[in-house]
Amino acid sequence: MTSKQQIEIRDDEQGATSVSGTQALRKGISLLELIATRPMRFTDLASVAGLPKGTLHRILGTLVETGLLRLDRSTQTYRLGVRLFEMAHHVWDEFDLRGAAEPELERLAEKTGESVRLAILDHGEALYIDERASARTIRLVSGVGGRVAPHASGVGKAILAHLAPAERMEFIAGLKLERFTPNTITEADALIRELDLIKGRGYSISIEEQTPGVSSVAAAILDHRARSIGAIGIVAPSFRMTADDLHALGREVIEASRRISGNAGEAAMSLQVQKKPLGADRPDVRVAVVGSAFLAEGPCWSAAQQKLYWVDILAPAILQSDLKRGVAVSRPMPELVSALVPRHRGGFVATTQHGIKALDIETGSMTPIANPEASKPGNRFNDARCDRRGRLWAGTLAIDTTPGEGSLYRLDPDGQIHRMDTGFHVSNGLDFSPDNRRLYFTDTGKRRIYVYDFDLESGEIDNRRVFHELPEGIGTPNGLTVDSEGYVWSAQWDGWCVTRYDPDGEVERVVNLPVPRPTSCVFGGPDLTTLLVTSARIRLSAQQLAEAPLSGSVFAVETGIRGMPDTPFAG
Repeated sequence: MTSKQQIEIRDDEQGATSVSGTQALRKGISLLELIATRPMRFTDLASVAGLPKGTLHRILGTLVETGLLRLDRSTQTYRLGVRLFEMAHHVWDEFDLRGAAEPELERLAEKTGESVRLAILDHGEALYIDERASARTIRLVSGVGGRVAPHASGVGKAILAHLAPAERMEFIAGLKLERFTPNTITEADALIRELDLIKGRGYSISIEEQTPGVSSVAAAILDHRARSIGAIGIVAPSFRMTADDLHALGREVIEASRRISGNAGEAAMSLQVQKKPLGADRPDVRVAVVGSAFLAEGPCWSAAQQKLYWVDILAPAILQSDLKRGVAVSRPMPELVSALVPRHRGGFVATTQHGIKALDIETGSMTPIANPEASKPGNRFNDARCDRRGRLWAGTLAIDTTPGEGSLYRLDPDGQIHRMDTGFHVSNGLDFSPDNRRLYFTDTGKRRIYVYDFDLESGEIDNRRVFHELPEGIGTPNGLTVDSEGYVWSAQWDGWCVTRYDPDGEVERVVNLPVPRPTSCVFGGPDLTTLLVTSARIRLSAQQLAEAPLSGSVFAVETGIRGMPDTPFAG
């Protein structure tokens, strides 16, 4: 609650007991804005509104009567009413896409000096409906009124990626995957994998897929139901726009698409990056592996090999390094892989877009073990860890980070899988306390690290509660690990740091890093006292990447504190 909101909702006249006219309207709108953030009880509203209880009760009653609010009697909380959704439908029915996009077309054209185009899907093709052409000497064909193949263009792929799963599959089934250049995707399975990556990244790129010498980057414009109604893209000659340039502009087109639609977007993959913390660089932090991963995650330390394994979810790829040379070996993967866990019989178990699979890193082959969310093709697994009986624990999330779609699962060595909890926004880092009595689990979307009571013998969890909740403006909790002293180390996305919490959830120390988006961490090295931290460069602007050029690298922090070795999956 901001002080501004509190002031606006108070009576203007000191001691007033009634409101009317514009005052009542303004106060009613303020109450709607408060309740839009979360359901609230009458007592909660009374404590922040500053209105006499009688006045507050009358305003709430009117809002409920008109359908703008509803009272959930089972919880005694006020929630937004269906009338607001009906009104939103009318707004979208009259939505002028070209009019809404005009300021963003102008802004991107001025910022980049390249052509910026607005497109919709029309009769199986991407149709350009507006454009701001580049003022440079080389002009591109297919302006307003031009059509491009959706599978071979940035705008087309961006729109397809955000279609509902069934609608997307139906569209692809009827699509002629014509080859225009050697880079055109002509296999349905390959196109589906590409669209899944685009949905995860939030933007698409096309490098000479439709026309030789022409590349583009685009983002879908989504309506209030998160359905794609069009796309905005930057199109340029390839010699002026490298792959790195396109990815750096991904953030720009995402921002433009959100402003066009008024969509607040994904809290878990926020575009708001905090400024780099002030202070001297730490002597105990060094770059372990220089890299440029989109979204490095899931670090796993092999004590036997003295190697670090990790993934780049949005490449997708698996990487490994012995840390001595600071060079990573990258192995492309056929689908999104989010975490690796060693397996007792050898090899690894990987959490993926399509369930949990046995993985042979040398060959890249994967064998399915369990897929409890096969009926939810818009979901994927994320972080994973084994308890000390060799049971694998892993969480899921919606690829587009729709709130409430994530769950926490336990995979037993005999192959049985159990859903242990559900309703999460972005399931993320998890680990166990040294005494095996606690399970820590992160929901990045809610900015919370939870803790459960854990029974090692039965594998059951109970009594979920908030271990630590980060306030807005200092980043969000991501991957985590627990050290031998029972303290929790959490990578802070958009926070430029890793934070160590004591067993009561209080901050013990903050280790600043030279990158804004640390993603996860694990203890490694010969004595397990080196904290290895992965990072991401996804959706950082070109300016931010210039300020933090090591984004996507792996960092080593000499802690002087021992971590705990990973337990292999026993199955």
